[in-house]
Amino acid sequence: MTRFGAALLLCLFASLGSVQAAPGPHPHWSAGVHELSFLDPLDQQPMHAFAFYPSTDREQSSLLGGYQIDAAPDAQIAIGRFPLLMLSHGNTGTPLALHDLATSLARKGFVVVAVIHPGDNAQDHSRLGTLSNLYGRPIQISEAITATLNDPMLSPFVNAGQVGVIGYSAGGETALILSGATPDLNRLRRYCQERPDDRDACNTQGELIADRDDLQPVADPRVRALLLMAPLSLKFGRHTLADVHVPVLLYSGDGDKLVAFDKNAAALARKLPTAPDFKTLAGAGHFVFLAPCTDEQIAAMPALCTDADGVDRKDIHRTMISEASRFFGEALGKPTRAGMRTADQ
Repeated sequence: MTRFGAALLLCLFASLGSVQAAPGPHPHWSAGVHELSFLDPLDQQPMHAFAFYPSTDREQSSLLGGYQIDAAPDAQIAIGRFPLLMLSHGNTGTPLALHDLATSLARKGFVVVAVIHPGDNAQDHSRLGTLSNLYGRPIQISEAITATLNDPMLSPFVNAGQVGVIGYSAGGETALILSGATPDLNRLRRYCQERPDDRDACNTQGELIADRDDLQPVADPRVRALLLMAPLSLKFGRHTLADVHVPVLLYSGDGDKLVAFDKNAAALARKLPTAPDFKTLAGAGHFVFLAPCTDEQIAAMPALCTDADGVDRKDIHRTMISEASRFFGEALGKPTRAGMRTADQ
């Protein structure tokens, strides 16, 4: 038994010394949150993001942007190198509305950076319906990736070779551009001729405001996997998706009345060069992907919080979080101890 014990210790020390060794079973991680501030590449004005990450501190709930979120501000970060997931919200939205997804993935060993898109968020609609918003959002996500990799607190604990994007609604369009898709504006015009009553996609009658003719769709080769939830994807035809070669986990409700299921998620699933892992949620609407609401939120925002009969938002989120963790773990890889250092350094 003594020889066995010595051999076991030698194996343990060897595994800790290997730069490629994955961490063993870890204690239950909590979630921390760290605010990032950097310059919007479109106009060099400040923009912000919230980074959720695995922490070894005790569980704590914080009020952030009007949401009660299960994360502690600037808590002690766990040791390791963690995959990085960028979160892009929908038009006029906030990434904090998806806080349960972000904090749950943080507790599973991911750093999730939730970007607030300038000019297209809950407080500022100034770029809505413009070319600068369509092409600028992906550029903003790329800038947020760079800002995260340069952040003094986060950079030692993020794996630059393991980057994915989570896109909800218009954020799905943003994610697709980052992975190589090119929007076809003629498709939007034709769609709005067919469905002029679509007030979400056609609030400018299918014509985007050409405020920035210097911008083009720019892919980011650092992006290696996508989770898309009810993606706004009607601007993409089969040929404009030909350069998307990253794995995709695609979720949508077939009861979506805001982003038409047939012209968006269902069509996208058929047209991607590699078939996505497509999960259709029977009867679910567009807002089922937002975090389950409190009683106060249900009273204040019933349209965002109330699902169709038979649709269990809490159960959908439990399953989706588990599937997202599995998907990104397989597509990007698990956390490692490569470059391991303490959080105090």
